[in-house]
Amino acid sequence: MKRLKIPPALHQFQCPASRHTRGQLLKFAAKYRPEDKLEKKRRLRSSAEAKLKDPTAAAIKKKQAISYGIQLVTRLVERKAAKLVLIAFDVEPVEIVLFLPALCRKMEVPYAIVKDKSLLGKLVGLKTTSCIAFTGVKPADQPAFDKLLECVSATFNDRFEEIKKKWGGMRLSTKSKQRLAKKKKAK
Repeated sequence: MKRLKIPPALHQFQCPASRHTRGQLLKFAAKYRPEDKLEKKRRLRSSAEAKLKDPTAAAIKKKQAISYGIQLVTRLVERKAAKLVLIAFDVEPVEIVLFLPALCRKMEVPYAIVKDKSLLGKLVGLKTTSCIAFTGVKPADQPAFDKLLECVSATFNDRFEEIKKKWGGMRLSTKSKQRLAKKKKAK
């Protein structure tokens, strides 16, 4: 596969975010884990108890969390509700997430391609997930989130035109390299 020409749309998935950036993104995303079944049960129970005591009491709001899954993330990007999208680079088949960088670029939503779908899956309590999206952040975390957005935008969104033109693959075998060197030397 290394000797075949790889179109730019596919090749961009061979160049994920740096290790440092990925670590910062995942560390930040861990703060916004979606609630699990037990937390949801507790929240609903306490809301119901509060409703019994005082019928005019407002329901306890669900905490801000990351959204996951290709269908939901696509919907959020189309509505411009997503603030940042993280896409796994090892999704199989890649056609599932192939359109997402172009869609994010069109809707002006920052996106990053990260190394492992299982890391994204751990964040949301699943084995794997293809992508996650931040829909909002707490005001206290806003400065850190803005720094991450700046870094991600510089790496992916601002370089979209360059990434769009770069073909991958096309590595020559040792024999081919020697034959080209021989032709070059003969000239």
